[in-house]
Amino acid sequence: MPMIVKTYTAAVNGLVVTPVTVEVSVQPGVLFHFTGLGDKAVHEGRDRIAAALLNSGYKLPTADITVNLAPADLPKEGSGFDLPIAIGILAATGQIAPMSLETVMLVGELSLDGQIQPVRGILPVAIKARANQYRSLVVPEENVREAAIVNRLEVYGLHSLMDVVAFVTGAKIFEPTVIDTRKEFYEHQYQSDLDYADVRGQESVKRALEVAAAGGHNLIMIGPPGSGKSMMAKRLPSILPPLSLSESLETTQIHSVAGLLPAGSSLIASRPFRSPHHTISEAALVGGGNTPMPGEISLAHNGVLFCDELPEFNKHTLEVLRQPLEDREVTIARVKYSVTYPSSFMFVASMNPCPCGYYGDPTHHCVCSPGQIQRYLNKISGPLLDRIDIQCNITPVPFKDISSAQPGEPSAKIRERVIKAREIQTSRFANEPHIHCNAQMTERMIHEYAEPDEAGIEMLRSAMERLSLSARAYSRILKVARTIADLAGSDRVQIEHLAEAISYRQLDRGDWAERGLY
Repeated sequence: MPMIVKTYTAAVNGLVVTPVTVEVSVQPGVLFHFTGLGDKAVHEGRDRIAAALLNSGYKLPTADITVNLAPADLPKEGSGFDLPIAIGILAATGQIAPMSLETVMLVGELSLDGQIQPVRGILPVAIKARANQYRSLVVPEENVREAAIVNRLEVYGLHSLMDVVAFVTGAKIFEPTVIDTRKEFYEHQYQSDLDYADVRGQESVKRALEVAAAGGHNLIMIGPPGSGKSMMAKRLPSILPPLSLSESLETTQIHSVAGLLPAGSSLIASRPFRSPHHTISEAALVGGGNTPMPGEISLAHNGVLFCDELPEFNKHTLEVLRQPLEDREVTIARVKYSVTYPSSFMFVASMNPCPCGYYGDPTHHCVCSPGQIQRYLNKISGPLLDRIDIQCNITPVPFKDISSAQPGEPSAKIRERVIKAREIQTSRFANEPHIHCNAQMTERMIHEYAEPDEAGIEMLRSAMERLSLSARAYSRILKVARTIADLAGSDRVQIEHLAEAISYRQLDRGDWAERGLY
């Protein structure tokens, strides 16, 4: 007797989740048909399902089985369809008599012994299940804490196919997993082993990092090897404002889709810090592959992307950063579909001042000619440099500072000042959609909120002429000056705020190598 059973799951393409109906039809015959545009992992599921059924005390019947994943024109990727297909086959062949399956969404990969393995992208699936008013969601046990973040949805983390059968037939009562999302989130918000109290000296650089954190500005540090560039960059997340719950949810979704959430984890509570190696490919940096996955710039969303030794990166790889830095999102296009990932991050870079690394270092002699230094700098293009607001020098720490027993200012104190400055910006841009900090200001907003007085304009003109600053430096200086004013609690951009902002434009000095301004 022909029979059709429907189970429900979801397909994840980027951060877009589409509900999928798994239709299983059983008729007399011997063939197994897959329809619905599944990839190789989906098609290989037939063999996994057959072994899982056998080892769970059931069997794959000798019949003509057709499995359709609707909508049939949507590409389906991954192994998470195994579980709904297996339950559909068992119900269609009369081996189990499930209660209503219409309100249950099933996601999970089956191992050969019938256990349910974790899959990627569970959090966006859970959000979609709630939005489409499913009553319950069945996921692998390792993924349950990730899915249980979503309230007003019964989430069950089950261990094996036998457990799922017991659940859908009502043979056994399972308790849904409940997590106090807010409690967990706020408990883990400030967990960081790194602190600026460990950094001795380098007060000017710490100040530059504080300004960058307060306004969301991109920053580059130039200094000789061993001067503490990486050490200070790694501590930047410890002074950034805490993630909001919505930012945390968005960040967690990206890491979930990428399969980077540790087993048993729930929300990401602290800002991401990504530090790719300079040999990274373009696809790994911005995202891509046959199945477009998030790259480092999306994994750094709402956090920091740190590129150590910037000139060592492939020039073409760096150039692909230009558009995401401006648009704060990246679209990866394929023939059949395109995927958009958010990529709003603070870009922090470090570099040596010259190939040998010791130009301007009082303790070492530089062996590079002005031409070599210039060629080294030219590895970083003008348009990319244009997107970096703060450029600061680092000099090696003198022995008296290294040997000082006095710790530096702790990150918690710096963070307090940063949060106050961010609160000012939040209220300033309350009516501006998609603008959250000074770094994101448009030219119109710069004129509205950061316009200096006559003395300030005169100072800017003088500085630009005297230091050979490029024209692109003008708006960057005003943005940074606005942030410095916010840190000082000033309504207007004063002359001293402009002076500090001008000091953060080291690489705009066109003839710095020849003049020895370093």
